[in-house]
Amino acid sequence: MLDDIGVTVRQAGEEDAVGGVRPRWVALPESVEEVAALLRACAERDLAVVPAGGGTKLHWGSPPERCDVLLDMCCMNEILEHAAGDLVVRTQAGVTMDALAATLAEQGQELALDPPFTEHTTVGGTLATATAGPRAFRYGTARDLLIGITVVLPDGTIAKSGGKVVKNVAGYDLGKLFTGSQGTLGVIAEATFRLHPLPADRRWVTAELDRAEVAPIAAALAASQAEPSAVEVDRPDPDGPIALAVLVEGAEAETRALALRELVGKGSVTAERPPWWGLIQRDEVLVEVRFPTSGTEAVLDAAAGTGFALRGSPVTGRVLLESWRPVGEEELAAAVSGLRAKVEAAGGRVNVLAAPYAGVERWGQVSGLPLMRRVKERFDPGRMMSPGRFLGGI
Repeated sequence: MLDDIGVTVRQAGEEDAVGGVRPRWVALPESVEEVAALLRACAERDLAVVPAGGGTKLHWGSPPERCDVLLDMCCMNEILEHAAGDLVVRTQAGVTMDALAATLAEQGQELALDPPFTEHTTVGGTLATATAGPRAFRYGTARDLLIGITVVLPDGTIAKSGGKVVKNVAGYDLGKLFTGSQGTLGVIAEATFRLHPLPADRRWVTAELDRAEVAPIAAALAASQAEPSAVEVDRPDPDGPIALAVLVEGAEAETRALALRELVGKGSVTAERPPWWGLIQRDEVLVEVRFPTSGTEAVLDAAAGTGFALRGSPVTGRVLLESWRPVGEEELAAAVSGLRAKVEAAGGRVNVLAAPYAGVERWGQVSGLPLMRRVKERFDPGRMMSPGRFLGGI
């Protein structure tokens, strides 16, 4: 059925299932043009398509309503251009973040995104899930560092936005639209990013805090003239203490770190990255909490009541909760419901990024849902791209 379009296609196996939904075929395009040919053929045949990168986050989101073709981007793994003098890189979506980091480091540069998995995470997957790391506090998120994008729309149209030169893009900003879209609007094929020089030095300030100490110390760190690049907390035991780690990068990192250690009032300064820094360790159940920094104390209190481990940033207002033990559907639904009520009262919101149960409310109330549905209708009226994977059944 798909053997006449010039794209490598194989029969799918059980290991290719997305949220328990097994596709019929796996397609492995090697160029933007092959992605376009594949989507045109799928549109003509009314086949649903789910894009995939390294598979590290493929179980995030709701299971698709249907999945005929898994579009594996593994063969689109070339770094197309690195303009070191302009601090810009253009890459295909299947390039892994660790391979990209190694190439950029040869020129003393980096893409200041911190993937939460140590390997297999791809550029396309990082954009599609809008994954944010610890240094979003200083450098921004994937959406902020993206300056150009090439996407393939569901009808096979190739569309581009932005370019190599760092500038504001007039008109429709496809980069911001597709970042975080979970593969529901089309396929991210290429991306162009703004880079930063690798820091000359790094130090971490580490300390152990009680829950009540986190909010005031985080606020002081965020306002400090010592300019930390990231402030993270880790609480593997909901009833235990909280580990604080503050990253300082660049010139006089040691001196600035010592100043921040004095601000914290305890702890130590080290050149060693904490082993938990920026990583997701277990994500069969993964809950994201976003909140205004004024709600930090309330969020920490509410999260402790779930019994889940917590890791994230009190200065950007984003933490992740992981379950380190088996949790049943009813228990998870009750924990999420109670957490959501308390977090929303503090001005935040709760998203269940990953869960093995259909009965858990993943998103809660979303005020922008009508607009998001109109965007989905505009880009994918036939609902062929990852149907039902995103909030509101988009």
